[in-house]
Amino acid sequence: MKFQPDRASAQSITGYGPGWIGVGAEKISSSLVLGAQGLRMPWPCARFEDLTPAHFVQLAALEAELFIFGSGTRNRFPPPAWLQPLMARRIGIETMDTQAACRTYNILAGEGRNVVAALILETS
Repeated sequence: MKFQPDRASAQSITGYGPGWIGVGAEKISSSLVLGAQGLRMPWPCARFEDLTPAHFVQLAALEAELFIFGSGTRNRFPPPAWLQPLMARRIGIETMDTQAACRTYNILAGEGRNVVAALILETS
């Protein structure tokens, strides 16, 4: 059996806590979209209730293999109709609370998957 090391070049989440995540040595406290292949951009939604269908259209344009959606401090699901742009492109999406999304993202990124995490970091 041949063993392969985890992909060290993947961008990973180095820590998290209430209202923040660490990426490398940087501590981020606002919602963001983070990709294993270096993508990092702000995601303009401070809480789950701020989401609109446009947020998921934006994600579909990124053409990842899989999206991990971190819905904040608890697991909440967006309306299925909002996910249509992703489904039309046959892009998978998994929904979980943000801390679970951070852990799952790191595992998939370490496997070399083309994964993107869309993370809501609630400030209050």
